[in-house]
Amino acid sequence: MHPAHHARATPDRPAYVMAESGRQVSYAELDRWSCRLAHFWRAQGLAPGDTIAFLLENHVAYLPLLWSAQRAGLIYVSISTGLSGGDVAYIVQDSGARVLVASARTAALGEEAAAGRSALRRFTAEELDALTASLPDTPIPDEMAGEDMLYSSGTTGRPKGIRRPCVPGTPIDTGTPLVALVESRFGFGPDTRYLSPAPLYHAAPQRFSMAVQRLGGTVVVMEKFDAERALGLIERHRITAAQWVPTHFIRMLRLPDAVRAGHDLSSLKVAIHAAAPCPVPVKQAMLDWWGPVIHEYYAGTENNGLTAIGPEEWLAHKGSVGRAMVGELRIVDERGGELPPRAEGLICFANGPEFAYHNDPEKTAAARTPQGWTTLGDVGWMDEDGYLYLTDRKNFTIISGGVNIYPQEIENWLATHPKVGDVAVIGAPDADLGERVLAVVEPVDWAEAGDALAGELIAFAREGLGPVKAPRQVDFLPALPRQATGKLYKRLLRDRYWPVAG
Repeated sequence: MHPAHHARATPDRPAYVMAESGRQVSYAELDRWSCRLAHFWRAQGLAPGDTIAFLLENHVAYLPLLWSAQRAGLIYVSISTGLSGGDVAYIVQDSGARVLVASARTAALGEEAAAGRSALRRFTAEELDALTASLPDTPIPDEMAGEDMLYSSGTTGRPKGIRRPCVPGTPIDTGTPLVALVESRFGFGPDTRYLSPAPLYHAAPQRFSMAVQRLGGTVVVMEKFDAERALGLIERHRITAAQWVPTHFIRMLRLPDAVRAGHDLSSLKVAIHAAAPCPVPVKQAMLDWWGPVIHEYYAGTENNGLTAIGPEEWLAHKGSVGRAMVGELRIVDERGGELPPRAEGLICFANGPEFAYHNDPEKTAAARTPQGWTTLGDVGWMDEDGYLYLTDRKNFTIISGGVNIYPQEIENWLATHPKVGDVAVIGAPDADLGERVLAVVEPVDWAEAGDALAGELIAFAREGLGPVKAPRQVDFLPALPRQATGKLYKRLLRDRYWPVAG
């Protein structure tokens, strides 16, 4: 299906609602808006297969822009507004974008990224309203399906574009695997009211929101996440489904009991979370609060495979991210040999969808084993029933005194301490051990940051994890460099320590 079908069948149904302003956009308006924009892209000389880039916050024009590119056969690149001008410029150049659309809020960042690129045409979403007002609001004659090309988060290096096969001439309403998945596993359909609390420029919020609109549901878009406001929106809009990251859970759990109990959440049937591993105590607390509605999946922007697990399954396999739903799971050693159950190694998918890193054949090759299986670079293990358990990113592994230490386990433990608001664990240079375990903590109360709290956290970790995994050093920051999706820019933290050591 496609929003264009719903524009004809249920034209007045809200396609989406902007949570802060309350602005509703019906399916009929979404269809007309995206059609006018598609005509504009053709007038600008954009042909099927050309690339367009979007640099916007959660703006009312975002979804019409996405659908305009999709129905014009374009490759559309959504860029994080949290990146530096240099990273944005890199993505614009690397993607080959011919047009960059920003907003009034992000225009300065867009201009910085476009410096020296005279051929790049630039518009703001606000300007496009006037520029397209007189254009036809009917479909362009040569409609065909475009495809997103999203960039990796760049948590360990430069972002890389993930290019998926795009077949020229594909009808715009051709089904997608994600639509089939959310329809069959999560029950999405025309009655779905979906809360999207994260930025639309990231893979999951964008793709899930568009999947909801393919099925005729309504998306409620939060301009910015706020824990208490999210609960209020669930109650006000009778939200049936929402997608979260562990950081959202932690912030909602830390609301006062009276606030948490003061909202009717009974409409919520499916709460989906992903993007980062969720500490077991946090997920258990959410299940105790919300009941058996919490589902989890593991996948990447590369879309090379997917695992999923429901609430009842998780209670029987605590800490797991589920069994394979797309592709077949394999755990391999450093030479690419397949490992048995409960042996830790590189997580791979066999017989999953193909992908490539744009303009980077070496990185594309490095993401494949000798058997042709693909990997996102994560480490984990499977139990005898095929349930996957994540350990950490391969690139984040700390090798201290010859021992492999995985930061995620330490982060999960420290996150349960009541004085820790957020935490990242990295390897810092050490003359004797090569690397030492370093925890960078965002305290709940900045006034407590200091030696006493550092000692308390080290003792807490030694008690729960043992002396090898416990941090040898705890530093404090007012805020960690975390994306709105919950992912940490660990390379920014590592850069604070490693350049000093050369």
